[in-house]
Amino acid sequence: MKHFLLLILTIMIVACGGTKTTEQALNIGNYDQAIKNAVAKLAKNKTKKSKQGYITILEQAFAKAVVRDKKSIDFLKADGNAENLEKIYETYLTMQNRQDWITPLLPLQLLEQGRTAKFEMENYDNAIISSKEKLTDYLYTKSINQLKNARNKGDYRSAYDDLIYINRITPGHKDVSNRIEEAHYKGTDFVKVVMKNNTNQIIPKRLESDLLNFDTYGLNNLWTVYHGTPQSNTNYDYEMEVALRQINISPEKVTERQLQREKIVNDGWEYIKDSEGKVVLDDEGNKIKRDITKKVFCEYYEFTQFKSVNVQGNVRYRDLKSRQVLETFPLSSQYVFEHVYANYNGDKRALDTDLVRFLGLQSIPFPSNEQMVYDSGQDLKNRLKSIITRQQF
Repeated sequence: MKHFLLLILTIMIVACGGTKTTEQALNIGNYDQAIKNAVAKLAKNKTKKSKQGYITILEQAFAKAVVRDKKSIDFLKADGNAENLEKIYETYLTMQNRQDWITPLLPLQLLEQGRTAKFEMENYDNAIISSKEKLTDYLYTKSINQLKNARNKGDYRSAYDDLIYINRITPGHKDVSNRIEEAHYKGTDFVKVVMKNNTNQIIPKRLESDLLNFDTYGLNNLWTVYHGTPQSNTNYDYEMEVALRQINISPEKVTERQLQREKIVNDGWEYIKDSEGKVVLDDEGNKIKRDITKKVFCEYYEFTQFKSVNVQGNVRYRDLKSRQVLETFPLSSQYVFEHVYANYNGDKRALDTDLVRFLGLQSIPFPSNEQMVYDSGQDLKNRLKSIITRQQF
């Protein structure tokens, strides 16, 4: 009984807590949040007595939200500023969506008051269509003027945003699709990438090709395009110079270590015999066995092949119009070749698992210096991508 009462009390606290949160949203004027909370609760079981509080809150929040939005629309229309058209249109959509949330739940009964909750639904279709048409015409005219009179890339980007919005609310309007392409192209920063080798060593051609292949970088910047191979029909805004200054390659080295290991291991089994030499039996008459242990020894010889390369340089951004250097970043990369193999003398059962895994392996040829430099390329690309994603023009 005690546990049952505790369960009921817990349910009541949770229910009251949910109602309190929703009521608080109503009291601070966050009507739509109160409506969403109430709708979510009522959608599960609207006839439950514990849900009555949500119906009351929903009725009040809906009425207050409608009054607030209508006053807002009246004020915006009276102001006469065309910039208000988007707000008017979005407010009508909000009012329509609010009704769409509630409609599936209707009717809702207020049991103690003996009445049906009141929600005055209106048809906003004509208002939405009319405000959308006015907004579309205004934004189209505005964006076309911005494209004609743009003073910088920011103007093109602003026009692009308006055109994208038009295309979302009124697909296929006039020549918006073509205008979007125009705004995007003219608002884009084009960056020419130049690679310089100041190391006095030959850089593998395939490494240079990989570094300059920006399709493999996974970049996703709407307003910046990098060209590893400059195009003759593109006016570049910036230059990114990737200069490699130094390539340090270590000598080929083989290190050796020798270990001695011993371990007690199982080495078969035998029957247990008594003092008279007879096999001992258990209670069921079965012969009793025991493990035979043995101490084993092993000498372990491990060899490690090692070679490393370190590439150092820097990345410099330059404004091609002003010829000024904007930013300089250090660029470095490390690649290590390491191969371990081993052999042994003795009983390998004495060796731990982490040592046994190298047995049976043999030495392999060291990679060439050219291959080492190329293998450092993936790390170079990752570091270069990090620089690119941080750079903002």
